[in-house]
Amino acid sequence: MNILFIGDVIGRTGRRALSDRLHRLVDEHQVDLVVANGENAAAGFGLTAPIAMELFDLGVDVITSGNHIWDKREVYDFLDREERVLRPANYPPGLPGRGAGIFTTSAGLKVGVINLEGRVFMNNLDCPFRAADGLIEELQQQTPIIFIDFHAEATSEKMALGHYLDGRVSAVICTHTHVQTADERVLSGGTAYMSDAGMTGSGDAVIGMRKEQAIEKFLNQVPVRFEVAKKDPVVCGILISVDEETGRALAVQRIQERAQL
Repeated sequence: MNILFIGDVIGRTGRRALSDRLHRLVDEHQVDLVVANGENAAAGFGLTAPIAMELFDLGVDVITSGNHIWDKREVYDFLDREERVLRPANYPPGLPGRGAGIFTTSAGLKVGVINLEGRVFMNNLDCPFRAADGLIEELQQQTPIIFIDFHAEATSEKMALGHYLDGRVSAVICTHTHVQTADERVLSGGTAYMSDAGMTGSGDAVIGMRKEQAIEKFLNQVPVRFEVAKKDPVVCGILISVDEETGRALAVQRIQERAQL
């Protein structure tokens, strides 16, 4: 089976790029499940229920997220209602939503998806390594195919989790920095890994935001209101081929395509 993961969708620019390219990617690569990180889909910060439904209408099957999932408080109730939207599992108990789930493809294949957040240069959360241990054991009772979106800052933490889980999950694909890395590979135990899937948004920008505003922030060191950039829209992500019986990754392919808008 083939899993397509789309890196952080940034605002309207990212959603328009996805609208332009997603169906073609799904058809060309015979994709069975589309997972997309949507934590920046609402004007660059957070997610709302209408925008989540827009992503589902575009062909996304599961939305993962990260630290920005909490930026729009109106999404909190939606997180409890909508099982297809995940937030990092290693936040404290009692918060809205869920961090993992089982999702069934049109061919009847069950795929476990886990969302985790890193701790290095990030929030002081529960250990993502130990959180993964428990969730993997639970999901493996239903399927050998398990995909993880690890939303983290430090490449060392990302790589460490990939190797820690190698052979136990199908893929550990990381997000958060918005800069696509060139280290996609299948680890020795059969787990697909990538340090950052990149972003789906403006390529003529600073991590999706207007470059002039980012430069002003660095020059003057005062607060700046960031706006989503619009030029040169690009779709970034990774395609993962997985053995349906064992859950082992067979191949990976980096995705980076300019949208035609």
